[in-house]
Amino acid sequence: MSYPNLSDLINHLFSTNIQLPIAMFGAFVALAIVTAAWVGKKEVIRFEQLGKLPGVVISGNKPVATHLLISDLAMICAIFGVIGARIFHLLEYPREFIQDPLAMIFSREGFSIFGGLILGAIAGAVFLKKRAVPIVPMLDALAPSIILGYGIGRVGCQISGDGDWGTAANMSIKPNWLPDWFWAQTYDNNAIGTIISAPGVYPTPIYEVLAAFLIFALLWGIRKTHYKTGFLFSAYLLLSGFERLLIEKIRINSEYHLWGMSFTQAEFISTVLIIAGVIGIVKTTNARLLPKIVFSVVVVGALSACAQL
Repeated sequence: MSYPNLSDLINHLFSTNIQLPIAMFGAFVALAIVTAAWVGKKEVIRFEQLGKLPGVVISGNKPVATHLLISDLAMICAIFGVIGARIFHLLEYPREFIQDPLAMIFSREGFSIFGGLILGAIAGAVFLKKRAVPIVPMLDALAPSIILGYGIGRVGCQISGDGDWGTAANMSIKPNWLPDWFWAQTYDNNAIGTIISAPGVYPTPIYEVLAAFLIFALLWGIRKTHYKTGFLFSAYLLLSGFERLLIEKIRINSEYHLWGMSFTQAEFISTVLIIAGVIGIVKTTNARLLPKIVFSVVVVGALSACAQL
């Protein structure tokens, strides 16, 4: 069962009949931003105390504690993230956009998570650059909170049934020990009004939530170990890219065709992230942390590919 609006869930739980103009996915995006900003701020304070980030910077011709910029940074990344998510969605479906551009632009449906991350990151980097905040140490400080926010946002995808589910589930290969809901769901009353025939589709948001929280746990666990600047963010790039690349194998997305190859937008971006992450890790290698990274890659891969057994 899906709950596109917050009132849908409230009415289901308490047998009421109220109507609130609050979209469930939007509510979880807001929760993700607030939570990520709170966790990120705590880490930035710790980085200031360690001397990895300056304690004070100039913002608006006034000295401001670096960690106090996180709220503004989160807001800027969120605004440009929404714009980027919409732009990348339009790029993913160019034919539909050409046929009816206004409907595609102003639709409440269709957002590319990677598009939001990319444009949001660029806007955030510009914001930090203007205030002379070292970008790479800041990325290390925020890496755990970014993937945590991603996971919370995916919870919103699952509950609202926003269309980010997978292909038709093959029940014949489901392990007996797994519950049916973990393998296939029909997302009744989903946000986009699609009717899914039983047994349903792979609930990929659930897999991504588990993978994201696992990656967060790993990054959070190793954040206080000794590592070179850039290592933690590189690990985030590798793990998040690997997770999404595998999930794309059981998701339905528009494909690009180039030089005889077919790939989705997310597969291309994931591959770039993985390459960037590997390069970053090689340049900032901490031998003691590599086994944990490798182990996490294996576990994330197992979670993401569980429907491909």
